[in-house]
Amino acid sequence: MTISELVTSRLSPENWPFSLEYLPQPVYMVGGAVRDGILGRMREYMDLDFIIPLNAVQVAKKIAQRYQAGFVLLDAERQIARVVFPEATVDFAQQEGESLITDLYRRDFTINAIAFNPHTQEIIDPLTGYKDIESGILRMISPVNLQNDPLRLMRAYRQAAQLDFTIEPVTQDTIRSLATSINQVAAERVRVEIGYLLASGRGTFWLNTAWKDSVLTHLFKNATNKSFMKLNAIDQASDLISQNWQSLGQELTKYVRNTVKTSWLSIAKLACLVHSNPETAEIELQKLTYSRAEIRAVTTALRLFSEIKAENMSLRKQYFLFREMGILFPAVLLLALANDIIDQGTFAESMFVTYEPLIKRYLNPNDAVAHPIPLLTGKEIMTELKIPASPLVGELLMEVGVAQAEGKISTVEAAIELAKNLVQV
Repeated sequence: MTISELVTSRLSPENWPFSLEYLPQPVYMVGGAVRDGILGRMREYMDLDFIIPLNAVQVAKKIAQRYQAGFVLLDAERQIARVVFPEATVDFAQQEGESLITDLYRRDFTINAIAFNPHTQEIIDPLTGYKDIESGILRMISPVNLQNDPLRLMRAYRQAAQLDFTIEPVTQDTIRSLATSINQVAAERVRVEIGYLLASGRGTFWLNTAWKDSVLTHLFKNATNKSFMKLNAIDQASDLISQNWQSLGQELTKYVRNTVKTSWLSIAKLACLVHSNPETAEIELQKLTYSRAEIRAVTTALRLFSEIKAENMSLRKQYFLFREMGILFPAVLLLALANDIIDQGTFAESMFVTYEPLIKRYLNPNDAVAHPIPLLTGKEIMTELKIPASPLVGELLMEVGVAQAEGKISTVEAAIELAKNLVQV
């Protein structure tokens, strides 16, 4: 099968969320979609990019109106627009150079500079990107192209991780020489690329490479060689958890929040890259524009990972630990295991024995210590004891919760009686 037939079969307009008839001639699909089509990396959610010689925004508007899809004008001056479908995002950009070839020469890497004309099924590959795809090599088009958009430095590591490619030596040398230019890029844009690497199975190696190449040193000023040893230990600990506690392994892949697409595994890794002091780490993460939820997760993991060894831990101490950790437990556990692996030089089965009581509690939704169901609310305490809202109410709720976890009380009546006695004392 020829390259054209390969791309046509995998990127057939029949699979698009809109009809080919709405695209003018000529039109060219470019970028990651063509690359992934060649590689056979098909995604459930399509991400397509087209270059159109003229009227790109008008074409996008027409398609959005015809299919009642979302329309976003990304760049009025450069004539770039996006159409958002439930199952795909499609970007339309107006040709900037005198020809398509000029535009392709402005892109980042040769593997992303292949164009496909869906009308004629023609492949345009002036930089022999197909050959680099076959060889698994990420090769820059020009140092100037990387310098003009320094975020491409981070994208090199991210794409190498995602595709399991190597970075061509001259390209990597150029990235090293331009490393400080990453400081010109907005923190939130760099953070997105870091997020991909934290989430990727091959990301640890490339994060370490980016740090050694000085691209990450300005962003993570407190990272050391030991930080990346911990990252490797996190990967090892994650695999061990999944093997021994499958449901807990699945928890590690869940997001901090539906609106924050960062997993607990990524949180534990991020905690390895910042200062070990939670207050200092918080300042670092704020500068990198991480969300409040992500910052809280990282700082909580840093604060508690050394406290969760369950040897001779009282139920009271366990209760308060779970109150602080809540759904953060998988990240705290992962960081604790990774530090144990670093300290001991390897993994020992005895490590799981140390944490097993807390793991079992966390995985049991009915456990009164890890997942208490309060017998009383603050309002009920105020009503029954005839006291106003104050810190005392919170203290009483905690003591009632501890007594419930310890099995000393199990009814509302007993909880009220305990609260009354505590107030009298």
